[in-house]
Amino acid sequence: MAVHVVDTSDPSETESVGARLAGALQEGDVVLVRGELGAGKTTLVRGAARALGVTDPVTSPSFSIGHRYRAREELTVSHLDLYRLAGLDDEDPDLLADYLGTGRIAFVEWPLDVERELAEARVEVTLAHAGQDRRRIEVIER
Repeated sequence: MAVHVVDTSDPSETESVGARLAGALQEGDVVLVRGELGAGKTTLVRGAARALGVTDPVTSPSFSIGHRYRAREELTVSHLDLYRLAGLDDEDPDLLADYLGTGRIAFVEWPLDVERELAEARVEVTLAHAGQDRRRIEVIER
C-alpha cells in the first residue's frame, strides 16, 4: 500500500493532483473520494477526467447518482455521488452497473463503505480543508 499526502493552495493544483492520479489508473478501477462539502472532490475528479481524455464539462453529480463521460478510445469515466443514499439495499440492484466495471474508471464521491460494489476499490482519496484556500489531499493506493 502506498500513501501520498499533498497540500494544494488553489483549484488548479487540486486538478493537477487528479491528473497525476489518473496516470496510475487502469480500466475497471474504482476511486473512492471522501471529503467534507467544498473540499474539492469534484475539482480533483475534473483533473483526473481531463487527463483521461474527457473534453466535456465535468460537473458534480450531486443532484443525480452519476455522470458518464466518454474519455479516450473505449474508456468511460464515471463520476458518482452517493451523498443522498443511506445505502443500496432499498435501491435497484443494478443502480451502479452502468458506472462500474470493464471499460470504465469510476470516481465515487461520498462512498458507502459497506457496499460490496465498492469493496474492491484500489484507490482512496481524502480531501480536507487546511485553512483559507488550502487543501490537504491524501491518496491511498492498494
